[in-house]
Amino acid sequence: MRFQAWKIFSILIVLSIGIIFSLPNIFPPDPSVQITTASAGDGFSNKFLDDLKDLSKKTDIDTLSFEKTEKSILIRTNSYQDQILLKDYLQKELNENFVVALNLAANTPDWLKALNAKPMKLGLDLRGGVNFLMEVDTELLLKTKLESTASVIRNSLRDERVKTNFIEIEENKILVSLVDDEKTEIFDGIVNDLGNLDIDLDQNLVYKLSFSDEEIDETIDYAVLQNLTTLRNRVNELGVSEPVVQREGRKRISVQLPGIQDTSEAKKIIGKTANLEFRLEAKDNSLASRVESFPYRGLKTRLEKKVIISGDRVSDASVGFDENGFPQVNISLDSDGGAQMHRATRNNVGTRMAVLFVERKILSNVDSSINSIKNFYDKRIISLATIQSALANQFRITGLDSPAEASELALLLRAGALAAPMNFVEEGTIGPSLGADNIRLGINSLILGLSLVLVFMIFYYKVFGFIANLAVLLNLILIASIMSILSATLTLPGIAGIVLTIGMAVDANVLIFSRIREELKRKLKPLEAITSGYNRAFITIVDANLTTLIVALILYIVGTGPIQGFAITLSVGILTSMFTAILFTRMLVFFIYARRRNIEKIWI
Repeated sequence: MRFQAWKIFSILIVLSIGIIFSLPNIFPPDPSVQITTASAGDGFSNKFLDDLKDLSKKTDIDTLSFEKTEKSILIRTNSYQDQILLKDYLQKELNENFVVALNLAANTPDWLKALNAKPMKLGLDLRGGVNFLMEVDTELLLKTKLESTASVIRNSLRDERVKTNFIEIEENKILVSLVDDEKTEIFDGIVNDLGNLDIDLDQNLVYKLSFSDEEIDETIDYAVLQNLTTLRNRVNELGVSEPVVQREGRKRISVQLPGIQDTSEAKKIIGKTANLEFRLEAKDNSLASRVESFPYRGLKTRLEKKVIISGDRVSDASVGFDENGFPQVNISLDSDGGAQMHRATRNNVGTRMAVLFVERKILSNVDSSINSIKNFYDKRIISLATIQSALANQFRITGLDSPAEASELALLLRAGALAAPMNFVEEGTIGPSLGADNIRLGINSLILGLSLVLVFMIFYYKVFGFIANLAVLLNLILIASIMSILSATLTLPGIAGIVLTIGMAVDANVLIFSRIREELKRKLKPLEAITSGYNRAFITIVDANLTTLIVALILYIVGTGPIQGFAITLSVGILTSMFTAILFTRMLVFFIYARRRNIEKIWI
């Protein structure tokens, strides 16, 4: 019976790493309340921190500590109940410029943090998290599409030198009145090229254009699918593990963010329906109906209502600094966006162009009985610069107030602009206390299953059963460490996967020990029987676990949410169980029996 030194060394290294990276899970986080500013770049003064402490003292809530960083203030509490009470109180006392959110403050020791060791994230059903139900604003979506279509018709008629009395929008219809009725053929050709537009001619010779039902359904469906992709991109930018972003019904999207580290940032980024609009500064003789005014650096600035391009044409965005060290956002447009920008700017060199930041903000009023949510649009000019030459696919946005604002803007643009504005139908933060029963039941099932397996193995396989039990316990430690390293999220179905893994880990040892017994019955010597048992059972164990691993991978690829949680723990458990059953137990058996040459009997 031989066992190479390099194998022993490798196993010990793996075990050491596994134990170290599983340790953060024994330090439970403190329930806390996190406060951030609603606008990027705003920090907190020491005076604000003192005022916040005074506010907290007015309540009967015991706080553990106040921790201030550049972007947030974290208030630790003693219990989840105190956390919720403090959050509701501060939300009422602070204005809309602050975001108050539930969070969990890590208690991981500094030496583990230095090794980048983190605890496992718990899913929405165990630890809680942020839950949004969002609905596409179909009314505004169709209005925007009507305005865009009307603009296309207006430009096309102008290019064809067809005069009109007026082109306006009324009751979800585009009204067009031609000066010369002989130009109707040209007009009909323009409308037909647009497609899916119903045309009616009233008694006053006014054409009424409206979208067909098929076109409306396709528009809404496209907007929802695009928003799904955008929201998933934003979640990925936040680094959220195992999120659930899925469609619900015709025009709603559900977003669940379990196990996130920065709840308030999630509310800021996911909640924003931010977009960019590039507009030219209006000329002095422009019609009032085609002009909007916005404040910019203390002055009123008149902009054309016509949008050159919006943020949906942005293919990439990154933060940089100009020659003077001021923050900027480097913009890359897609081919269509670059062409539109070039056409608009080549004839307007010397004219100023504004970058308009359009953001839908949410105001929440939460008390014991009412949860009202109000949406409103915030439009502001973030850059106003003179066009020096015709722009194309790449240019930069300057005039930003801070690197933080530039970073947030780049993130939103990189993740993608929403194809349609969305309203928050429901918005909630699920506290960990709601998942306490699930945690208790899950742990109880794990303990019960583990206990029965441990007792059975010792009773049936004696010393070898004790070795197998050590392997099972080590297997749990390795699962926890790998889940922590991968930043995977543990859910209730995931606990079920771990319970199943316990049985599978023992199953591999059962195959080995049964093979050893068979070899002993064939009158082989104990050491030869042990070696033959491990060698002969190896292929069987690999085949059995490999087929299960394939199924687990399919479950992860095809499934969503809870199914993926089960598949993750099952896959990790299969790999760790093969390691512990084949290598770790063999190493222990080697240490126990290798130097005992004249063994006549083994306890198995």
